[in-house]
Amino acid sequence: MTKDVIALTERMPDAPSVLAGLLAGGPDLRVETTGEGAVIQLCDAGGRPLVSIEAPLMLQVPGEADRLLGPGAAPAGDGPAWWIEARATTGVPEAERLAGAFAARLTMLLGGRVWPPDAPGTTGAARPVDVSGVTAVPVPAAAQPAVDMLTDQAAIVLQDRPVVPMTSWLSEVLRATVESDRALQIVTPPHCRLSLATRLLLQSTPSRWVVQDERCGYYDGLTGAVLRWQDGAFVPDRGEDGETPVADAFAETARTEERQLVVSFRTQHRPEADLVLGGALEAAWRALTGGPPAGWGTAEPAGLAWSRRQLTDLAYRRAPEPTWTMAVGTPDRPAVATLRVERTPDAVEEDITLTLGYGPGEKPPLEALPALAGELVTGHGLKTMVCQLREARRDLTAPPRFERLPVPYAFVLGAEGVREAGRDRAGRPPLPEAPVRLGPDARPGFFYALGDGESAEGWAALETLIRHLRGA
Repeated sequence: MTKDVIALTERMPDAPSVLAGLLAGGPDLRVETTGEGAVIQLCDAGGRPLVSIEAPLMLQVPGEADRLLGPGAAPAGDGPAWWIEARATTGVPEAERLAGAFAARLTMLLGGRVWPPDAPGTTGAARPVDVSGVTAVPVPAAAQPAVDMLTDQAAIVLQDRPVVPMTSWLSEVLRATVESDRALQIVTPPHCRLSLATRLLLQSTPSRWVVQDERCGYYDGLTGAVLRWQDGAFVPDRGEDGETPVADAFAETARTEERQLVVSFRTQHRPEADLVLGGALEAAWRALTGGPPAGWGTAEPAGLAWSRRQLTDLAYRRAPEPTWTMAVGTPDRPAVATLRVERTPDAVEEDITLTLGYGPGEKPPLEALPALAGELVTGHGLKTMVCQLREARRDLTAPPRFERLPVPYAFVLGAEGVREAGRDRAGRPPLPEAPVRLGPDARPGFFYALGDGESAEGWAALETLIRHLRGA
């Protein structure tokens, strides 16, 4: 299993400090680069990578290191930190010690901390790790630095960290697997959880979270299906009756008072030269938390301070290809959003999912949703919005256990949707409560209450509403 070792430094890594870290294996190791120079690799005499080191990432967002690695991971102080991730190659114990020694040398020179603090190689890091005679397993030509095993069907990535984030490494693997018609399969021990971004992306692609289990071997961490290895990939283990059993560990769950508010919406804009994206997301964030997002990025950790202009510039450079980004909140109010910008023939569309976490005694601000919907209809080109409540963790991570589905609380139809459905039809739905009209009378939208967000009746109300709006 590959091992991740992360150096969180107080000062920016410079060339001498990185060189000192690279010499952790002595002067005889070969140094190669991949990913257009974004990844440095320490290699054996045959050129096979022992440790892959990603370019330093500046963390301008408070709480990101603790969110992904656990409390106390971030260096002391209020200033920014630099995140340097080293990944040791599978099945080579010396490679893991080499990664730890590299990280320890950086933190000795630049201040900061190593995660995990007990990583092999971090003690006595001033002495080079003896890698004489050590060779790594040959890497398939199509493999990425983060891939532990590559077959014709899947790219297997082994992870063992508190939260599996959608790092730039993992994001690149996901992109490569989709392009090569493979599945990404992340294998973890049972104590690991997925970040919200990782869970959402895995659910939207032919990917799988494979959890090791002492009772059944392996199971899917998102569905509970018992799995087995077959023809180069983990697949559902179907019994003689053709059914796939659910792992006992997945079904072992208890009720919780923690909640998540999930607000998913789509906006549409004219492709004008002065268009600045992210306004709808910022408006929703302010309405539900009292302030803007703390940071954003194209992967986790989200290291950039929130900037709509930078977000727009990125989407403009990548057009006409779609752009996926994420935004994060402050430690006192867990909030994560994913935002996908897509250029269509007639418009620029933003597809946004904002999720906020609440603990026992904390109430989601449901009363703010009608006003937010009105603002989005009037000023941000809202097409549709669905608001849901979910009994799930406040920290927004996904455990390998059953979690109840979110329950619809409200639905919003924007002005264009009202025009397509017909104003009379949209304004008189077969629901107990009359809808709230939003925006100007000439081009209104409607806010539809669907229930209390707790009972399954919300799903029936949403289905009834959608069928009515479509004229079914």
